[in-house]
Amino acid sequence: MKSIAIEGTIREELGSKNARQLRNEGNVPCVIYGGAEPVHFYAPEASFRDLVYTPQAYTVEIKLGGQTVKAVMQEIQFHPVSDDIVHIDFIQLIDGKAVSIDVPVNLIGNARGVRNGGKLKVNLRKLRVRTTEENLPDGIDLNIEDLRIGQSIKVGDLPSEGFDILNTENAVIVSVRTSRNVVDEEEEEGEETEGEAAETEAGEEAASA
Repeated sequence: MKSIAIEGTIREELGSKNARQLRNEGNVPCVIYGGAEPVHFYAPEASFRDLVYTPQAYTVEIKLGGQTVKAVMQEIQFHPVSDDIVHIDFIQLIDGKAVSIDVPVNLIGNARGVRNGGKLKVNLRKLRVRTTEENLPDGIDLNIEDLRIGQSIKVGDLPSEGFDILNTENAVIVSVRTSRNVVDEEEEEGEETEGEAAETEAGEEAASA
């Protein structure tokens, strides 16, 4: 999994008053869990732009003075009105210890049902996976080329090697729904329609008369 670096500063003071002051100065209060004890720090909100506002998943190298902590983003809070980042929780990456992270679903191909006039509906653009650092996937590739109208792909249909998918197995990731412009897929494969069969039969009778 790709990684990005963030320059942070250890918080000397804790509490809501200090956190509010940090936000007013354009910083985001953060905490890293998973180590011997929580590590509280802050960094400019702009530092998190490439981490938060992207469909990609990354590990994070958080530089705090003379040390670097490798982690993954666990939870993020936004202001309900301004949508500014209010707080971020990270989980420290430790060799051999599993962590959970959201990774994107990468749809590959143009669904057969869509080519026949159906509509693609994507329910889950990210999936929650749990594994150790060395097995963290950048994303999960999902080939939808053969997906027909009325069909769907669920979480339980996906193979997962080296990691566990935490979403419910019956959760639908993507499906193809019918629409007004739908084309009969059986006809597309070259099978005769009733009208074509009748025309053929009439032609055969005329030839034999």
